[in-house]
Amino acid sequence: MKIGGLATIIATCFAVIAANAETTRTVLSFDDLNGWENDNHAAALAAFRSTCGDLKKQHWPSICAVATSQPDPKVFFELLFRPVLIESGDPGLFTGYFEPELSGSMRRTLRYRYPIYSLPPEVKNGQLWHPREAIENQHILAGRGLEIAWVDNPVDVFFLQIQGSGRIRLPDGSIVRVGYGGSNGHNYHSIGKELVRQGVYQPHQVSAQVIRNWVLRNPAEGTALLQTNPSYVFFRKLNGLASDKGPLGAMNRSITAHRTLAVDPAFVPLGAPVWVEKGGSSSFRRLMIAQDTGSAIKGAQRGDIFFGSGFEAGRAAGRINDPGRMIVLLPIELAFSGIQDAER
Repeated sequence: MKIGGLATIIATCFAVIAANAETTRTVLSFDDLNGWENDNHAAALAAFRSTCGDLKKQHWPSICAVATSQPDPKVFFELLFRPVLIESGDPGLFTGYFEPELSGSMRRTLRYRYPIYSLPPEVKNGQLWHPREAIENQHILAGRGLEIAWVDNPVDVFFLQIQGSGRIRLPDGSIVRVGYGGSNGHNYHSIGKELVRQGVYQPHQVSAQVIRNWVLRNPAEGTALLQTNPSYVFFRKLNGLASDKGPLGAMNRSITAHRTLAVDPAFVPLGAPVWVEKGGSSSFRRLMIAQDTGSAIKGAQRGDIFFGSGFEAGRAAGRINDPGRMIVLLPIELAFSGIQDAER
């Protein structure tokens, strides 16, 4: 997903919560978590361990020390945490994301002619730069040596930017992995909602695959549609990341399929366990870990579920647009003292 400076996110998130008068916090018991007894707590603990060492603030280091001592997973969470329902007025909504695999080349050819760019040096984090339409139509980045690779499909470049990371399979079968490197500072505008607004589809008909197919069938209109989203994401080449590991999330650690959740860090501390009760046709109850963020993930009850890498993961992720609720597991002292105290 699209990541910013972790220190900046953590430093500002609690101030945002304090300023939001509509935010409420309710401490629950584990008996209030539907399906808690039946989850695979060991899988959740393994995902938690992968990032807990980066949590340096009060209360977290001692909890992480216990996490690495091979405790009983279910007992570990029940003894050291309390569930907290954080609400900011909006209903719960879950979507899915994945690590796409694109077909590409390290040099431009007739087939591979759509570039994936690294961050231009003049683009500063958080500052507005040229919107997507200007970048593409005015060829602002062309000829500057910023190309990481070239791929065969402009729609795949667009969806790679939405996902924030991906794998590029080269003609010799080798893989280049890329991760989020920055953005032009513009807010994301949903092209799915734009298709609905234009009357092309009804809301229930829209999915990532439907959008992709429509753009490919309608090249000129498709380009115009993609450019209604002014946000543009740049990438960096990820060297040394093993093929069996997930992409890097907002904590700069590999994330875990079906256990990593992208959240709004203004409400949910990165690295915290989060109990997810997702509705819809593929409903589930599962303990996940808040290890990622996304520009479209806003609100206390907004979560984006990581489904893994490749085509099948993409199909599964693209079908998710479901209601539900998420409950944050906080260290006991923080659960009862208030989120505003978490960084003291």
